[in-house]
Amino acid sequence: MNTKLHAICDSQGRPLNLFVTAGQVRDYIGARALLSSLPDVDWLLGDRGYEADWFRKALQGKGIRACIPGRKQRKTKVKYDKRRYKRRNRPSRDIAAQCTAGQ
Repeated sequence: MNTKLHAICDSQGRPLNLFVTAGQVRDYIGARALLSSLPDVDWLLGDRGYEADWFRKALQGKGIRACIPGRKQRKTKVKYDKRRYKRRNRPSRDIAAQCTAGQ
């Protein structure tokens, strides 16, 4: 009995849109639900749970470059910006540090 929170965040880690799914639901279900509400951006950073060909094509159709690593069992390698991907959760860590520093 758990849940997953899927979020579209800005570059500062601030949530713009949220979607909650059951914990056993695949991440790309959340991606499908939030796809229409994506803002006009250059890049989308996401973890392997959001890795699906249909999602990459949908992002490409919106002019958004995907920075999502391929699943380990994927037969064809997917290119992604590794440096950009490593920084994907830095804004949320910075915000968490700011929140705890004031206490």
